[in-house]
Amino acid sequence: MPKNELTLRNGRRPSVKDVAERAQVSLGTVSNVLNRPDRVSAATRERVERAMSDLGFVLNESARQLRMGRSNTFAYVMLDATNPFFTDVARGIELAAEQADLSLFLCNSDSRDSRERAHLHHLQQQRVDGILITPVDPESPELSRIVEQGTRVVIVDRTTAAGDFCSVTVDDRLGGRLAVEHLVDRGHTRVAYVGGPSTIGQVRERYEGACAAWEEAGLPATDLIHVQTEQLSVEEGRAAGERLAGLPKRSRPTAVFCANDLVALGLLQQVVSTGQRVPEDLAIVGYDDIAFAAGAAVPLTSVRQPRQALGRAAAELLIDETTNPDHQHQQVEFTPELVARRSTLG
Repeated sequence: MPKNELTLRNGRRPSVKDVAERAQVSLGTVSNVLNRPDRVSAATRERVERAMSDLGFVLNESARQLRMGRSNTFAYVMLDATNPFFTDVARGIELAAEQADLSLFLCNSDSRDSRERAHLHHLQQQRVDGILITPVDPESPELSRIVEQGTRVVIVDRTTAAGDFCSVTVDDRLGGRLAVEHLVDRGHTRVAYVGGPSTIGQVRERYEGACAAWEEAGLPATDLIHVQTEQLSVEEGRAAGERLAGLPKRSRPTAVFCANDLVALGLLQQVVSTGQRVPEDLAIVGYDDIAFAAGAAVPLTSVRQPRQALGRAAAELLIDETTNPDHQHQQVEFTPELVARRSTLG
């Protein structure tokens, strides 16, 4: 019976020992073919490679890397895989990992602490070299525990008060300020901020920036309406649009700044479905500038975050932390920019 048939029947993957027996060489020779082929004659190398092919041998790269003390694998635990912002960040991480010849696991916490903890536990079991994470709570003691156990961590799109991790984020207070300054410049004196929950740092900071710009414009605080949402989703945007439509006409805002583009797109859908005109009846600003913002029925004005650059910078920090003995933690902050389109310009 051919050796490969026996291997398949036993349900066991071919090993280096099987290759050596098939090629009639030592284990050391097979190892040299795999790791130092220049030390093996062409004829012997060809015989070993033919044996590998006949047996269907596949090198267990993970085991080999772990024996060397590294897995050459990173992971990114994103907050919400349904939000294109995070998939764009993941693309930036992927490009940096690919350039560094690293493997990458992608995980989705779905904004749930329990799911985040489960992912982190499994990734530690997989012995990944480092974890990039957009955490549900950047101050979670779970992150410090992982670092204490030897796994490097970089925080993405968040930061910590103590600065005890590398982090990459965007100046969200400035982003909120840019959005409201744009609306004030367009003549709006009654504006709503739609987003939540306020436990999300970015939501809170964007609102703080909006409030600062509103105050500096000398407008009454009561005319900046805060509409809380339970999530940053299209559905919550539609619901917020219904709530605003239910306000007395004299109390309705003439413009809305949404905490992200998904909320803004949901609000836009609701407004258009009721026959209102954007921006004539209601101007709308989103945040993130995902691809769908420019492609909406009414192209959406949005505060742009450099999503792929954010991911790439985070991955590069993690690469440095895992390879550079002189690594120093850095907190990198990018600057947002406002991209004006028809939803505010008409």
